[in-house]
Amino acid sequence: MQFKSVRDFLVHVKTELDANRLVLPTLPDVALKVRDAVSKGDATAQELAEMIVTDAALSARLIQVANSPLYRGMVEISNIQMAVTRLGNKTIRTLITSLVMQQMFTPTSDLLEEHFRATWEQSVNVSAISRALCSFAPHLNPDEAMLAGLIHQIGKLPILMLVEDIPEFRDSPSRLNKLLEKAHPAIGKLIMETWDFPDELKCVASEYIDFGRDSGPKADYVDIVQVAFLQSIAGSDHPACRVDWSTVPSFAKLGLASDAEVLEIEGISEEIELAQSMLT
Repeated sequence: MQFKSVRDFLVHVKTELDANRLVLPTLPDVALKVRDAVSKGDATAQELAEMIVTDAALSARLIQVANSPLYRGMVEISNIQMAVTRLGNKTIRTLITSLVMQQMFTPTSDLLEEHFRATWEQSVNVSAISRALCSFAPHLNPDEAMLAGLIHQIGKLPILMLVEDIPEFRDSPSRLNKLLEKAHPAIGKLIMETWDFPDELKCVASEYIDFGRDSGPKADYVDIVQVAFLQSIAGSDHPACRVDWSTVPSFAKLGLASDAEVLEIEGISEEIELAQSMLT
């Protein structure tokens, strides 16, 4: 099987999807149930807690996060209902989705383990920086920004699932890396449509790589993730390091100089580290 272009590969993806030979990543039932219940607007803390405790591992992680420096209050959280009451339904909804994301980045083979791990680590770094950047955009929600960072490269997962059976990519790291970078935004868009995310988050996975994008005077979650992504790859050999930050509208919308080093801004570095530790 030979692919002359990324377009050829995307046609192949659609063919595999239509034939049910490729299944897009899906959110676990507990995340879907919590999201739907919160969206309806009438779920009580007890009802949400009853949904969440069906997943013991997730419950333990949520209590751990609720007691972390980013969220903890004066009284230690000892059960899920306390966590829901303390944090509120919308925060719980976003946190649940963020915490289950790691389950999706589990390698399907030893051969691809490095790629899955690298993609997850990159997502965590961008997520943590995105959360911290909300201090420059108070109209945006830090937890939503954190989730936006986690999903920005979700389109890479189906590619990694497919290439195990495609020697031209499986056996050529350089070709695989090029394919991952060029094809993941289009596949990310498919996943976001399948997951039925809110519009303000849905476009992140496909548009964060459009560095000339300007959606209006106020920063949105794509702007946050763009800046976080560029900051996260600074100094690496990633192709996007060639982007001139002064031409990227997202920096100006956040009130940041185009040569800003986010990690050097007082208080930001610590918040990024706290978010990273929470997600790993």
